Amino acid sequence: MPTTPEMSMDMTTVGDTGLLDTLQHEVAVFARRAEQTRLGGVGQVRNTMDRAAYLLLNRLDNEGPMGVKALAASMGIDSSTVTRQVAPLVDTGLVKRTSHPEDGRAVVLQLSPRGAARLQEVRSSRRQLMAELTRDWTPQEREQFCALLTRFNGALSARTAVQGAPSAEQPPAS
Repeated sequence: MPTTPEMSMDMTTVGDTGLLDTLQHEVAVFARRAEQTRLGGVGQVRNTMDRAAYLLLNRLDNEGPMGVKALAASMGIDSSTVTRQVAPLVDTGLVKRTSHPEDGRAVVLQLSPRGAARLQEVRSSRRQLMAELTRDWTPQEREQFCALLTRFNGALSARTAVQGAPSAEQPPAS
């Protein structure tokens, strides 16, 4: 059903209220269950990498070496948060701090070989979990769910960017 700008501003048009109530409830349940399991995967790798570490390692793997400010900007979080979250990854050898190739004074964060191997292990475990959870889904249902979840996350990200609120990728302050 096509929407007008007025309809998109007021999402509680006739018939939407119940659906939106169900949607917000299911998102809340999903968030709670995802946090409970941390969607960490299966087997021995299950729950062995927290969300912040996974997202940082994944970003460095996908985008390559970068400075703290660039990493923070690409994740939509604050530089001090990245600095705090990267410290244990450096300490455990998953991330390396190196000099910037063009400006030796600047520090660049880079996924270490150990970090790349660990990330691949966690990805594989999480992939297995996703396969188990969706084993009775058709490939089209998986694709549709992935597309809609990606779109939903994009809308959340855009909203937080406009409002200046903490990103969904930023864990709550401890």
